[in-house]
Amino acid sequence: MKKVKNVSKATGPVYKVPFRRRRKNLTNYAKRLALLKSGLPRLVVRKSNKGIVVQIISFTDKGDKTEASANAKELEQYGWVVQSNLPTAYLTGLLCAKKVLKKGVKNAVFDMGLTKPTKASVPFAALKGVVDAGVEIPHNPEVFDNERFSGKHVADYAKKIKDTAAYQKQFSVYLKKGISPENISDLFESVKSKLQKS
Repeated sequence: MKKVKNVSKATGPVYKVPFRRRRKNLTNYAKRLALLKSGLPRLVVRKSNKGIVVQIISFTDKGDKTEASANAKELEQYGWVVQSNLPTAYLTGLLCAKKVLKKGVKNAVFDMGLTKPTKASVPFAALKGVVDAGVEIPHNPEVFDNERFSGKHVADYAKKIKDTAAYQKQFSVYLKKGISPENISDLFESVKSKLQKS
């Protein structure tokens, strides 16, 4: 009868705990590493129910460093009515780019995070604003929709429902500030012009 060798049991941990942000599905580390390998700052766009934040972030040995940041609320000083929509995203991107260009940053890569890439979405509206300001970022122009980014779809919808109860409810924020949503494209061009001249 053959003697069975004594197989020793594992003495250390057999399971590696993933990073907290991976566990919570907040960061795709493989995608992040690919972006960091470019050696360029990242354009990061984050949307909430009440606004949009656009940042240009560089990686350093001590952690991420924010080169420039723009919050949609800053657009109020230019006369814009802040909503979490496409025109706001574009203008916030434009504002962020103006800030970062003053620091000498002229190139970046686009970091969508875990957001699903959808044509003419908020992240792409912000990207268009940054690109139009003069920051070089690799992109496919097919993801842009200039009419939607300028708020034409909002204006068209406002005209369509103007004589209904939904109009007052849907556009209450604009109406309280004395702005006709049908003219949002004109307001957009006015604010865009102010930002470009600043």
